[in-house]
Amino acid sequence: MIQNPQSDGFGFKPGYVLAGKYKVLARLGSGIEGEVYQIEEELTKLTRAVKLFYPAQEAKPRAVVRYAKMLEQLRDCPSVIRYHSIEKIRWRRQQVFMLVSEYTSGLLLSDLIQDARGKRLPVFEALAIVYEVTKALQEIHKRRLYHGDLHSGNVLVQRRGVHFDIKIVDFYDRGPSTLSERQEDVVDLVRLLFEMLGERKHYQQLPPQVRAIILGPRRDRILAKFPTVTKLRDHLDQFSW
Repeated sequence: MIQNPQSDGFGFKPGYVLAGKYKVLARLGSGIEGEVYQIEEELTKLTRAVKLFYPAQEAKPRAVVRYAKMLEQLRDCPSVIRYHSIEKIRWRRQQVFMLVSEYTSGLLLSDLIQDARGKRLPVFEALAIVYEVTKALQEIHKRRLYHGDLHSGNVLVQRRGVHFDIKIVDFYDRGPSTLSERQEDVVDLVRLLFEMLGERKHYQQLPPQVRAIILGPRRDRILAKFPTVTKLRDHLDQFSW
């Protein structure tokens, strides 16, 4: 079993073939549960993405199937990657599950922040992105689902005209959601805005209307003002500045 997945992962190189039919093109990132790669379906030459689950307790077949069904429930949400299929491979004498999904181009929000001047985004740009993520989370929460691991490495951003298209990836599924888990998504979302705007170093220089959204970013204050993602969206729709 992998003891420290973040530093001792799969490490598949471009050209490696998974399940006898998917050629690895590039490693896209990693998370709590596994790693994500860009792949090419050898028969059709279509580009896909695949999440490979670390061979640990949380990656048992039932959990992976539940994860796939969750993505299927969100198939009509434009901000969620569409699920295709589940495969399994043998790796170092262990069974590894692969979840194949659509591949979407775009820049990870974490990379967008790193590339920005001063490693922070302009205020309006950050608000526009967080608003799109808020709309996506609202659709997810309406279905009594949640993300569970929302951060800048799990949001893909693509500029389109004067707008941003976003995709939320790499859900951390622990089963049916509770109000508390959905509220943690809200806290993570507000902290995402905090990160985009330079965190503590630039916090006091932000407009007071923006600080009134970030609130520290203290969990207790955030949830007192925004107990649901709908409350946050309503505020973003209506506040004056």
